[in-house]
Amino acid sequence: MERLAVEPRPDWRERAEKIGFAFHTINGEPYWCEDAAYSFTPAQIDELDDAAQRLEDMCLELVDGIIQRGDYAAFHLPDNAVALIEQSWQRQDKNLYGRFDLAWNGSGAPKLLEYNADTPTALYEASVVQWEWLDSFCNHCDQFNGIHETLIEAWKHFGLWGHRVHFTCVRDHEEDFGTAEYLRDTAVQAGLDTDRLYIDEIGWNGKRFVDLAAKPITVLFKLYPWEWLLREDFAANIQPSGIRMIEPAWKMLLSTKAILPLLWDKWPDHENLLPASFDRAAIRGPCMAKPFWGREGAGISHLSETGSTLDSVPAQGDPSPELQIYQQAIEMPCFDGFYPVLGVWVIASRACGLGIREDRSPITRNTSRFVPHLFE
Repeated sequence: MERLAVEPRPDWRERAEKIGFAFHTINGEPYWCEDAAYSFTPAQIDELDDAAQRLEDMCLELVDGIIQRGDYAAFHLPDNAVALIEQSWQRQDKNLYGRFDLAWNGSGAPKLLEYNADTPTALYEASVVQWEWLDSFCNHCDQFNGIHETLIEAWKHFGLWGHRVHFTCVRDHEEDFGTAEYLRDTAVQAGLDTDRLYIDEIGWNGKRFVDLAAKPITVLFKLYPWEWLLREDFAANIQPSGIRMIEPAWKMLLSTKAILPLLWDKWPDHENLLPASFDRAAIRGPCMAKPFWGREGAGISHLSETGSTLDSVPAQGDPSPELQIYQQAIEMPCFDGFYPVLGVWVIASRACGLGIREDRSPITRNTSRFVPHLFE
């Protein structure tokens, strides 16, 4: 694994916008970066693929055990969550996508930092944008990137023929809108009937959720976290409406960092896991304090052995101090002063692609750069 210095294409912004990548710049600074690229060997790509697939299989086994036992205490779920989770699992509702964030320097075993299982972003840039870059930079090279084709194939197996799939996200969030629109495009390419609307445009007619044309919403892809959705007034209507959600409700059990201690308890000393606990005293040495829920590193703190804060990202809102987990801190890989996090994508529970974000800080946050990769 190497970090290569690369000459950016002079028209990279125009190229990005031509393929619909509107959020290539954040606060005046490039989010999509072409001044570097990460290079791997085929064997290293295989290792990342295998690690993510192992982790996905472990997560599904963990969910099955939790639901079989009815053991939800660790998750601090709202009262209206359990029935939705159990029913969606018993119906075998399919899941679409997720992203395992791994720490790795190319040798040894990749280590799981967290699993973004409900509303992961950075998908379009991992699927389409870095592939377009590779085609012009090194068209004889390859990339761990079967995301687009796997998404289209996955939609074909969701059993949605005869349904209109509505796609929704919040207003005025360019990245979320771009991600939802990309996923809608893959559904269209799979032959599905689709529509889009913002989350605040979803109506209720007393029996069903409806769109702006008063047509029933029977299948909804929501780029909107389950923990937010269940706080909404209309959450009580989800179960009686019969609506099918993507991601399904059982994904709530994987979209919280509470799974990190549970994975460690079930598979202690697994090569792809870091020690994690709900109890700070159980983790020796420096650790990462992580809130159950959060996006883009929000609320994460790097704590020393004595408890002092070495680094942190401001939290979203006012997190409950008891809703935290503690994960053993490791020395993050560093290349040319940048710390990369390797995001391996799983589509329909199949590992199929890689997206890399890097930062000058070991904690990845919303301003961290996306950097392409390749292998030969």
